[in-house]
Amino acid sequence: MNENKPRERDERRTVKVSKYLSKHLRHQPERIGLTLDEAGWVEIDVLIAAATAHGFRFTRDELDHVVAANDKQRFAIDGTRIRASQGHSIDVDLGLPPATPPPYLYHGTVARYLDAIRAEGLRPMNRHDVHLSADRETATRVGARRGRPVVLSVDAQAMHRDGHVFHVSANGVWLTQAVPPRYLRLPESH
Repeated sequence: MNENKPRERDERRTVKVSKYLSKHLRHQPERIGLTLDEAGWVEIDVLIAAATAHGFRFTRDELDHVVAANDKQRFAIDGTRIRASQGHSIDVDLGLPPATPPPYLYHGTVARYLDAIRAEGLRPMNRHDVHLSADRETATRVGARRGRPVVLSVDAQAMHRDGHVFHVSANGVWLTQAVPPRYLRLPESH
């Protein structure tokens, strides 16, 4: 008998619950009747009840496991409430104070987007902010989700000096409204 089967099944379930939470805490809470507060928080009991009422059951223990096991720490729990740490496409104010970034931050992407990035810089697209990483390894993993990764360096120190505001989420993702092309180091060819 294969001992890995239950572990694989548990891992798949953890991913499924995580994706469900991301969808409803970051993008579409109204699909299951949730109303997030202005900072993105919702009572955990309300979330579980709403999910159950819409045909997706999970327990508080499963929720706690998903939050604890997520390597990107996508979710935060505060007492009886939960929210997504960042990445919202809905209007929320995470209340993150401005932060001084390290000299360089990194952004993972793929080659097919480089021409647009050269012309327009990094834009938040359907999110509130551009997401940046503090290290190349994380940016590489982010870029690899869409194909062969390309890591761009962002001169965050120069941006900050020029008045661009940065925030850092609870899980260490650096956020800024946009990165103009002049602050990017891009590969010369692709």
